[in-house]
Amino acid sequence: MIVGIGVDLVDIPRFERTIARTPRLLERLFSEAERRLKPHSLAARYAAKEALIKALGGSDGVHWTEIEIASEASGRPLFSLCGSTAAVVAGRGITALHLSMSHDAGLATAYVVAEADPASEVPAQLGAPAIIPEGIA
Repeated sequence: MIVGIGVDLVDIPRFERTIARTPRLLERLFSEAERRLKPHSLAARYAAKEALIKALGGSDGVHWTEIEIASEASGRPLFSLCGSTAAVVAGRGITALHLSMSHDAGLATAYVVAEADPASEVPAQLGAPAIIPEGIA
């Protein structure tokens, strides 16, 4: 069952100017492995992290450097979570995160879908469907 959706769009040239102006942002936003990537890839990863936070319904307990975007052998992107961020995701009953990223024409975008087991209780702030008693709908 889908419990959250997030999307984000990043202007790559603006992102590059921000990083050039404030290089310490790289350490605050990205894992050591991610920092080696080219700016357009970093912009897509920034969008992915923002989209994840939106899919989660907020950033409480989520830390940027505990979210790493890795790739399967096929090249498909996936989240690698650790620390309190992993605990927050698990605590919200999320069993799967789906990620798509792209960049073109100076823009980077990411789309995230968060899923939970329909049998588990999902907090209302994550968009769990309302249960409507019979006869009211």
